[in-house]
Amino acid sequence: MITLYYLPSPNGRKVSIALEEMELAYEIRLVNIFENEATRPEYLEICPNGRIPALVDEREEGEVVKIFESGAILQYLGRVSGRFYPTASESKRAWVDAWVFWQMSALGPMSGQITWFRRAATKPGRDPAETSLAIHRYTKETKRLYGVLERQLEGRKFICDEYSIADMACWPWVEQYGSYVGDLADYPSVYTWHAHVGARPAVQRAMKLCVDQIKAPADFRR
Repeated sequence: MITLYYLPSPNGRKVSIALEEMELAYEIRLVNIFENEATRPEYLEICPNGRIPALVDEREEGEVVKIFESGAILQYLGRVSGRFYPTASESKRAWVDAWVFWQMSALGPMSGQITWFRRAATKPGRDPAETSLAIHRYTKETKRLYGVLERQLEGRKFICDEYSIADMACWPWVEQYGSYVGDLADYPSVYTWHAHVGARPAVQRAMKLCVDQIKAPADFRR
Protein backbone atom coordinates (compact mmCIF):
# COMPACT_ATOMS: atom_id res chain seq x y z
CA MET A 1 0.00 0.00 0.00
CA ILE A 2 1.26 3.45 -0.91
CA THR A 3 1.00 6.31 1.59
CA LEU A 4 1.50 9.82 0.24
CA TYR A 5 2.54 12.48 2.73
CA TYR A 6 1.00 15.48 1.11
CA LEU A 7 0.02 19.11 0.96
CA PRO A 8 -2.01 20.54 -1.96
CA SER A 9 0.92 22.54 -3.34
CA PRO A 10 2.61 22.21 -6.74
CA ASN A 11 5.16 19.71 -5.45
CA GLY A 12 2.52 17.65 -3.70
CA ARG A 13 0.23 17.71 -6.71
CA LYS A 14 2.91 16.32 -9.01
CA VAL A 15 2.74 13.06 -7.10
CA SER A 16 -1.03 12.94 -6.66
CA ILE A 17 -1.39 13.47 -10.43
CA ALA A 18 1.00 10.58 -11.07
CA LEU A 19 -0.84 8.28 -8.66
CA GLU A 20 -4.17 9.12 -10.28
CA GLU A 21 -2.81 8.76 -13.81
CA MET A 22 -1.12 5.45 -13.01
CA GLU A 23 -4.23 4.16 -11.23
CA LEU A 24 -2.26 3.10 -8.17
CA ALA A 25 -4.01 2.53 -4.85
CA TYR A 26 -2.89 5.02 -2.22
CA GLU A 27 -3.89 6.89 0.90
CA ILE A 28 -3.09 10.45 1.85
CA ARG A 29 -1.71 11.78 5.08
CA LEU A 30 -1.74 15.55 5.24
CA VAL A 31 1.42 17.22 6.49
CA ASN A 32 0.61 20.73 7.65
CA ILE A 33 3.87 22.58 7.17
CA PHE A 34 2.20 25.71 8.55
CA GLU A 35 1.97 23.97 11.93
CA ASN A 36 5.51 22.55 11.76
CA GLU A 37 4.34 18.98 11.20
CA ALA A 38 7.13 18.44 8.66
CA THR A 39 9.77 18.88 11.36
CA ARG A 40 8.40 16.27 13.74
CA PRO A 41 10.84 13.38 14.40
CA GLU A 42 8.49 10.73 13.03
CA TYR A 43 8.17 12.58 9.75
CA LEU A 44 11.88 13.32 9.49
CA GLU A 45 12.49 9.57 9.54
CA ILE A 46 10.65 9.45 6.21
CA CYS A 47 11.76 12.80 4.82
CA PRO A 48 15.03 14.00 6.40
CA ASN A 49 14.69 17.28 4.50
CA GLY A 50 11.50 18.20 6.35
CA ARG A 51 9.48 19.08 3.26
CA ILE A 52 6.62 17.61 1.29
CA PRO A 53 5.89 15.36 -0.46
CA ALA A 54 7.19 12.02 0.77
CA LEU A 55 6.00 8.52 0.02
CA VAL A 56 6.07 5.13 1.73
CA ASP A 57 5.31 2.00 -0.28
CA GLU A 58 4.72 -1.16 1.76
CA ARG A 59 5.22 -3.72 -0.95
CA GLU A 60 3.59 -7.14 -1.06
CA GLU A 61 6.89 -8.97 -0.72
CA GLY A 62 7.52 -7.20 2.59
CA GLU A 63 9.92 -4.49 1.47
CA VAL A 64 9.16 -0.97 2.71
CA VAL A 65 10.26 1.77 0.32
CA LYS A 66 10.64 5.32 1.67
CA ILE A 67 11.20 8.17 -0.75
CA PHE A 68 11.39 11.94 -0.50
CA GLU A 69 11.88 14.56 -3.24
CA SER A 70 9.05 14.71 -5.73
CA GLY A 71 11.20 14.01 -8.78
CA ALA A 72 12.55 10.80 -7.26
CA ILE A 73 9.02 9.80 -6.31
CA LEU A 74 7.80 10.31 -9.89
CA GLN A 75 10.63 8.17 -11.24
CA TYR A 76 9.88 5.43 -8.71
CA LEU A 77 6.16 5.41 -9.51
CA GLY A 78 6.95 5.32 -13.22
CA ARG A 79 9.18 2.30 -12.70
CA VAL A 80 6.81 0.30 -10.51
CA SER A 81 3.73 1.06 -12.62
CA GLY A 82 5.45 0.75 -15.99
CA ARG A 83 3.54 3.81 -17.17
CA PHE A 84 4.45 7.32 -18.34
CA TYR A 85 8.19 6.61 -17.95
CA PRO A 86 9.97 5.04 -20.96
CA THR A 87 11.60 1.69 -20.29
CA ALA A 88 12.37 0.35 -23.78
CA SER A 89 14.55 3.29 -24.87
CA GLU A 90 17.43 4.66 -22.82
CA SER A 91 17.46 7.87 -24.87
CA LYS A 92 13.75 8.52 -24.29
CA ARG A 93 14.02 7.80 -20.58
CA ALA A 94 17.07 10.06 -20.25
CA TRP A 95 15.18 12.88 -22.03
CA VAL A 96 12.24 12.55 -19.63
CA ASP A 97 14.68 12.56 -16.71
CA ALA A 98 16.30 15.72 -18.04
CA TRP A 99 12.98 17.60 -18.07
CA VAL A 100 12.01 16.32 -14.62
CA PHE A 101 15.33 17.60 -13.26
CA TRP A 102 14.87 20.87 -15.15
CA GLN A 103 11.63 21.40 -13.31
CA MET A 104 13.18 20.41 -9.99
CA SER A 105 16.25 22.61 -10.35
CA ALA A 106 14.87 25.57 -12.30
CA LEU A 107 11.15 26.04 -12.95
CA GLY A 108 9.98 25.16 -9.43
CA PRO A 109 12.65 26.98 -7.38
CA MET A 110 12.59 30.16 -9.47
CA SER A 111 8.77 30.33 -9.41
CA GLY A 112 8.73 29.64 -5.68
CA GLN A 113 11.11 32.49 -4.99
CA ILE A 114 8.65 34.94 -6.53
CA THR A 115 5.97 33.80 -4.09
CA TRP A 116 8.34 33.95 -1.11
CA PHE A 117 9.55 37.49 -1.80
CA ARG A 118 6.05 38.77 -2.48
CA ARG A 119 4.98 37.52 0.94
CA ALA A 120 8.17 38.87 2.51
CA ALA A 121 7.50 42.30 1.02
CA THR A 122 4.38 42.66 3.17
CA LYS A 123 6.13 41.87 6.45
CA PRO A 124 7.25 44.66 8.79
CA GLY A 125 10.92 45.50 8.68
CA ARG A 126 11.54 44.30 5.14
CA ASP A 127 13.44 46.60 2.82
CA PRO A 128 11.03 47.35 -0.09
CA ALA A 129 13.93 47.98 -2.46
CA GLU A 130 15.48 44.63 -1.62
CA THR A 131 12.29 42.65 -2.11
CA SER A 132 11.43 44.55 -5.29
CA LEU A 133 14.83 43.74 -6.77
CA ALA A 134 14.48 40.07 -5.84
CA ILE A 135 11.00 39.84 -7.34
CA HIS A 136 12.25 41.45 -10.55
CA ARG A 137 15.21 39.06 -10.76
CA TYR A 138 13.16 35.89 -10.19
CA THR A 139 10.31 36.99 -12.44
CA LYS A 140 12.78 37.65 -15.26
CA GLU A 141 14.33 34.20 -14.82
CA THR A 142 10.94 32.48 -14.59
CA LYS A 143 9.87 34.14 -17.84
CA ARG A 144 13.08 32.88 -19.42
CA LEU A 145 12.22 29.35 -18.25
CA TYR A 146 8.73 29.64 -19.72
CA GLY A 147 10.47 30.54 -22.97
CA VAL A 148 12.52 27.34 -22.71
CA LEU A 149 9.33 25.34 -22.23
CA GLU A 150 7.64 27.21 -25.07
CA ARG A 151 10.39 26.26 -27.50
CA GLN A 152 10.26 22.62 -26.41
CA LEU A 153 6.49 22.43 -26.84
CA GLU A 154 6.38 24.00 -30.30
CA GLY A 155 4.91 21.34 -32.59
CA ARG A 156 4.49 18.92 -29.69
CA LYS A 157 1.47 17.85 -27.68
CA PHE A 158 3.58 16.97 -24.64
CA ILE A 159 7.04 17.91 -23.41
CA CYS A 160 8.71 14.66 -24.50
CA ASP A 161 6.27 13.91 -27.35
CA GLU A 162 4.37 11.31 -25.31
CA TYR A 163 2.65 12.15 -22.02
CA SER A 164 5.08 11.40 -19.20
CA ILE A 165 6.17 12.20 -15.67
CA ALA A 166 7.90 15.26 -17.16
CA ASP A 167 4.48 16.78 -17.88
CA MET A 168 3.27 15.79 -14.41
CA ALA A 169 6.29 17.48 -12.84
CA CYS A 170 5.93 20.75 -14.74
CA TRP A 171 2.17 21.20 -15.01
CA PRO A 172 1.33 22.03 -11.35
CA TRP A 173 3.87 24.85 -11.41
CA VAL A 174 2.61 26.23 -14.71
CA GLU A 175 -0.94 25.95 -13.32
CA GLN A 176 -0.06 28.94 -11.15
CA TYR A 177 1.30 30.96 -14.09
CA GLY A 178 -0.80 33.99 -13.15
CA SER A 179 1.29 34.45 -10.01
CA TYR A 180 4.56 34.11 -11.86
CA VAL A 181 4.37 35.50 -15.41
CA GLY A 182 0.97 37.21 -15.51
CA ASP A 183 -0.52 35.39 -18.49
CA LEU A 184 0.48 32.99 -21.24
CA ALA A 185 -0.02 35.33 -24.20
CA ASP A 186 3.68 35.16 -25.05
CA TYR A 187 3.72 31.37 -24.69
CA PRO A 188 1.03 29.97 -27.01
CA SER A 189 2.41 26.43 -27.04
CA VAL A 190 2.57 26.40 -23.24
CA TYR A 191 -1.01 27.71 -23.18
CA THR A 192 -2.26 24.86 -25.37
CA TRP A 193 -0.30 22.24 -23.43
CA HIS A 194 -1.49 23.62 -20.09
CA ALA A 195 -5.13 23.45 -21.18
CA HIS A 196 -4.75 19.99 -22.66
CA VAL A 197 -3.11 18.46 -19.58
CA GLY A 198 -5.52 20.26 -17.27
CA ALA A 199 -8.47 18.64 -19.05
CA ARG A 200 -7.28 15.13 -18.20
CA PRO A 201 -9.67 13.47 -15.70
CA ALA A 202 -6.82 12.22 -13.51
CA VAL A 203 -5.36 15.72 -13.27
CA GLN A 204 -8.73 17.16 -12.36
CA ARG A 205 -9.19 14.54 -9.63
CA ALA A 206 -5.75 15.25 -8.23
CA MET A 207 -6.34 19.00 -8.15
CA LYS A 208 -9.38 18.56 -5.89
CA LEU A 209 -7.62 16.50 -3.23
CA CYS A 210 -7.57 17.99 0.27
CA VAL A 211 -8.05 21.57 -0.94
CA ASP A 212 -10.43 22.44 1.89
CA GLN A 213 -8.81 20.32 4.59
CA ILE A 214 -5.90 22.52 5.52
CA LYS A 215 -5.46 26.20 6.34
CA ALA A 216 -2.89 27.62 3.98
CA PRO A 217 -2.09 30.72 1.90
CA ALA A 218 -4.09 31.09 -1.29
CA ASP A 219 -1.16 29.86 -3.41
CA PHE A 220 -1.55 26.41 -1.89
CA ARG A 221 -5.35 26.26 -2.16
CA ARG A 222 -5.66 26.83 -5.90
